[in-house]
Amino acid sequence: MARAALHFSMSLSPAKSGGNGSENLPANSRVLILGGTGRVGGSTATALSKLCPSLQLVVAGRNREKGAALISKLGENAKFIDVNIESTSMLERALEDVALVVHAAGPFQQAEKCTVLEAAISTKIAYLDVCDDTTYAQRAKSFHSKALAAGIPAITTGGIYPGVSNVMAAELVDSAKSENAGEPERLRFFYYTAGSGGAGPTILATSFLLLGEDVIAYNKGEKIKMKPYSGALNIDFGKGIGKRDVYLLNLPEVRSAYEILGVPTVSARFGTAPFFWNWGMQAIANFVPTDTLRDRSKVGQLVQIFDPIVRVFDGIAGERVSMRIDLECSNGRSTVALFTHKKLSVSVGYCTAAFALAILEGSTQHGIWFPEEPEGIAIDARKVLLERASQGTLNFVLNKPPWMVETDPKEIGLGIYT
Repeated sequence: MARAALHFSMSLSPAKSGGNGSENLPANSRVLILGGTGRVGGSTATALSKLCPSLQLVVAGRNREKGAALISKLGENAKFIDVNIESTSMLERALEDVALVVHAAGPFQQAEKCTVLEAAISTKIAYLDVCDDTTYAQRAKSFHSKALAAGIPAITTGGIYPGVSNVMAAELVDSAKSENAGEPERLRFFYYTAGSGGAGPTILATSFLLLGEDVIAYNKGEKIKMKPYSGALNIDFGKGIGKRDVYLLNLPEVRSAYEILGVPTVSARFGTAPFFWNWGMQAIANFVPTDTLRDRSKVGQLVQIFDPIVRVFDGIAGERVSMRIDLECSNGRSTVALFTHKKLSVSVGYCTAAFALAILEGSTQHGIWFPEEPEGIAIDARKVLLERASQGTLNFVLNKPPWMVETDPKEIGLGIYT
């Protein structure tokens, strides 16, 4: 039986999103959030406190002042602890008596070890990270057998993108297959974020580090390499965003979607605003030595230079975020998933929180999984995850033809659009 297409517009109430979910949570429902004083970790803690007020939250970081300010907003079910994730002993102490650890202490690019994941396996604690790096994600996946032996569920790349974008792609592919719509042939991820998305210097460092990586994509089953921030396309993100230029980047969902969903042609592109930031990204990719862009300390120096400038323009550009995933099938059918929110710094928290709650509620099997794997997020749990993740969205559409979401659809005659 064909799965009905989901279509959500505007925000969904917590009640419609599965309530606070407390009836499905384990007796020990304490969640440790590493990087909790950062934008992603703090936003995740805030979203979890709203989606499930009964959760006990342990916010971990190295900035006590920020930690105290966040805890004062989260209330009595939250506390702050000082943790350096490079210290195994400190990590393992922090993991005592928690049900789940959320690793939001990026950037993940150029990290040589999966320290937090290894500590979670050692202490037999469920794990979730918001990794956005292909190498790190594959390294995390290599610990699958150890996580399986330890009896813990774990998800890597579980945030907004990658993360929710992977689940949306999986829904498009599954719907096409269940409706006998032909074989999925091309899957394309398109992302847009205004300015830095309000996510602070970490996302700026991530962007620079990605510019030092060759873009890996797949064309008709063949793995290909391309230059970062090349291959510009003008993509219509629908209401609230409109048409934006996007450029190739090396993102982990490309490989995982190719291998797991079995689509032979897969790529990912990203764009930002103001438009001249895209020119700046191209200039950095073309003229800054690759060795510099692959050195975290040197990239940190670049961030110190550019971050104050970016902050100024962030106030003008805002922090709207949009994800568009396009699937084309062998019979000519095209479907789209679209997710647009006015604030990335808020939306990323709800997306990450949605994965955390899914793990706590038992959706994830033992082992390490990508979001699009049914062992990671069970197929029948995807709807609730997407409802939670889409809190406050301006536009959320799944499994619709492109003309239904675009601001300027093409009419081929007699009221028929393509």
